[in-house]
Amino acid sequence: KSMKTLKIGLLGLGQVGSGFYSIFEAKHKSLSQKCGAKLNLAQVAVHNLTKKRKVRFQSSLLTKNALSVVKNPEINLVIELIGGIHPAKELILTALRSGKDVITANKALLAEHGQELFREAQKNGRHLLFEASVGGGIPVIKTIREGLVGNEIDSIQAIINGTSNFILSKMTEEHLDFAEALRLARKEGFAEADPTLDIEGIDAAHKLTILASLVFGGWVPFQAIYVSGISSIRSEDIEFADEFGFKIKLLAVAKKTKSGVEAHVRPTLLSDSHVLSRVNGSNNAVLIHGDRVGDLLLCGQGAGSQPTGSAVMSDVVDIARLRASSSENPDCTISSKVLSVRNASSLLSRYYLRFHVVDRPGVLSKISFVLGEYRISISDVIQKERRDGRIVPLILLTHPTPEQSIQDAVKKIDRLAVTQGKAQVLRIEES
Repeated sequence: KSMKTLKIGLLGLGQVGSGFYSIFEAKHKSLSQKCGAKLNLAQVAVHNLTKKRKVRFQSSLLTKNALSVVKNPEINLVIELIGGIHPAKELILTALRSGKDVITANKALLAEHGQELFREAQKNGRHLLFEASVGGGIPVIKTIREGLVGNEIDSIQAIINGTSNFILSKMTEEHLDFAEALRLARKEGFAEADPTLDIEGIDAAHKLTILASLVFGGWVPFQAIYVSGISSIRSEDIEFADEFGFKIKLLAVAKKTKSGVEAHVRPTLLSDSHVLSRVNGSNNAVLIHGDRVGDLLLCGQGAGSQPTGSAVMSDVVDIARLRASSSENPDCTISSKVLSVRNASSLLSRYYLRFHVVDRPGVLSKISFVLGEYRISISDVIQKERRDGRIVPLILLTHPTPEQSIQDAVKKIDRLAVTQGKAQVLRIEES
């Protein structure tokens, strides 16, 4: 019998689009054999028709009109790689309503409008696949959906932003301060001109929304995730953490608890023995705990045109297989029922506190007194000798304490005459 043809419309030929295109060109013939459907790239929508590009293709494929691609009755599958919220959202909705399957790598769009998009996909009986939205080339979505389908997943701990991981790794290995490490990340192409989404934890929170919603069977709202970035981390924090046997990582955490979902992204102290403390450079890693498999670690390149293009290609093959087998019922999308997310202030954890204090007797007892008022007990102390005259760092590690108590106590300590500037407060994640 003759092979069905899957006609593809590609929106966007930037970094990920070019990566996907080069993989498609090299492999579509062999992949057509594997998935039982002929893969045909019918149209590519770009912003600028005359731009010089790294990939070579027939110019007749190109159009500036993305909407014409989405509405083209010949096309069965639309791949959205434009990024951003608008017009990507409108284009995806139009594609789904026009009876087309959609693949996207757009984590910001899924995190902020995923409920609406998945509902629309379900209503129209279409597939909306998004492997490339989290973890670049790491097949984390597929692993959760297929490989771990027999598991109840109760926690995810992940390093899912390559830029911030690169910066913290450089600060640790080469004793750089934050600004120097960021400059290096820009020079090596790991940081955007405006790195805010990466260094302030927003990109990681977008990805955590997608992962947590996928594993906990309901929608974890992006707005409910506690987010804090790495721009306040100083090289001294990294050195002190090291003295206690910890590394600092921007950690995304989602856990299922009796009183709701715990979900937060923040710089965190991980003990040297924690498997994620050894994930360095721009690599990403996702540590999943399932009730049947125990701990499972997925690690690899979390960004870049080829790894992310490879994830898009895996979704194309999935849709081709589904169409070849005439399976028209869409696979499990994310349920749109909203899950309750615990307020970060109620979470219990150990903390790292760094104060800059006046170097004179009695300072530690003044600070300990305030901590005592909030029932915070200290497990370790580093008090540095006089270095640059009168102000010295004082580092405390606490026993497990509610976050609210820590925040309240630190506010009060920051107002004492013996402290200078704002304290650094970092969570310690136990293995």
